[in-house]
Amino acid sequence: MRQILLLVLLFVVGQWFVKTLRRAQMPTRPGADPRDAGQGAARSANGASGAGATRGANGQAALPEPMVRCAECGVHAPRSESVNVGARSFCSAEHARRYDARNVGQDRPAR
Repeated sequence: MRQILLLVLLFVVGQWFVKTLRRAQMPTRPGADPRDAGQGAARSANGASGAGATRGANGQAALPEPMVRCAECGVHAPRSESVNVGARSFCSAEHARRYDARNVGQDRPAR
């Protein structure tokens, strides 16, 4: 019975030791989450920090940018890259012109 308890204790101490060594070898950044360290290489290879969120200047995850739907084709584009004409949003200036050319006079109120 003592041998089993000794083996369990050695296993727990070994796991703690390995975890401590891994933390010591990780490059640290101020404000970085130590749980994200294993994913850092994959994120830097992709050029993103995962799930559409970007890192702000202080190292914290910034909120994802809102998306708007193009009135012409239905594609969703980031709000900062969309073209707004009146109350409608478009994914490009070409789609805004095409929509306007096709719907001339239809959006205007009757006199």
